[in-house]
This record gives sequence, C-alpha cells and structure tokens, in this order.
Amino acid sequence: MSATKELTYSDVAEHTSKKDLYVVIHDKVYDTSSFVDEHPGGEEVMLDVGGQDATEAFEDVGHSDEAREILNGMLIGNLKRQEGDPKPKTSTTTSSSSSAATSSAGGLGVGVYALILVGGALAFFAYQYLQSSSQQKS
Repeated sequence: MSATKELTYSDVAEHTSKKDLYVVIHDKVYDTSSFVDEHPGGEEVMLDVGGQDATEAFEDVGHSDEAREILNGMLIGNLKRQEGDPKPKTSTTTSSSSSAATSSAGGLGVGVYALILVGGALAFFAYQYLQSSSQQKS
C-alpha cells in the first residue's frame, strides 16, 4: 500500500482489536493485524499498544533489523498530528538516554550470567572437595 495516506490519532485509536490493530511508531502508522499471532513477544504485548504510539515500547525492546523489515511491510501511512494529540513519547534526548539504559541493562544481563556460571563452578568444586574429604575419612 502507499505510505502517503495520512491518519490522525483518532483514526488510529479506532483500531485496537486483534483482527484490526494499528500502531504508531516514529509517526508512521502500521497495520499489525496480520502479525499479532506471529509476534514473538505474544499478542498481549501488541494489544497493549494497539491504537496508540508504540515508539517507546518498540525501541525499548531493541528490535532486530529483520523485525524492522517486517514492520516496513505493514506500513499504511503517516501520522497527521493535530492540536491536542499526545506528544511523541521519545525525543532526541530521551532516545540517547534510553540507548544508554539499554546498553547498561545488557551489561547487567551478561553480569548475571557470569555470576551464575561462577557460582555453579564454585558449587561443583565445593561438592568435589567434600566428596573427596568424606572418602578419605572412610
């Protein structure tokens, strides 16, 4: 479909059901109805942002290039902002701080895995030591 169609927030807000679901990401309107059942995060995630600006939720997850290509295939138009519409949920400053938060959260995730790995190794060696100690006493 042509991406020249303009929709308002009120137009988008009318499409909130699983079979008729629109979302706004970076002021572009997408019909995600065909993808609800296939979404790896589950349909609830998409239904929660249906009919509204999903930019922040989309960017916070850190979608892959493949996900962005799939999204481009669902583009139906641009958002036509009107007076009284909600402001965009992300701005330039929010994006950079959001990116920093995402990268530190990613670092924390790796740290947690490292902690689990080290803890497992310590538990294994402690078990081996206790087993050898009890065999020497017998």
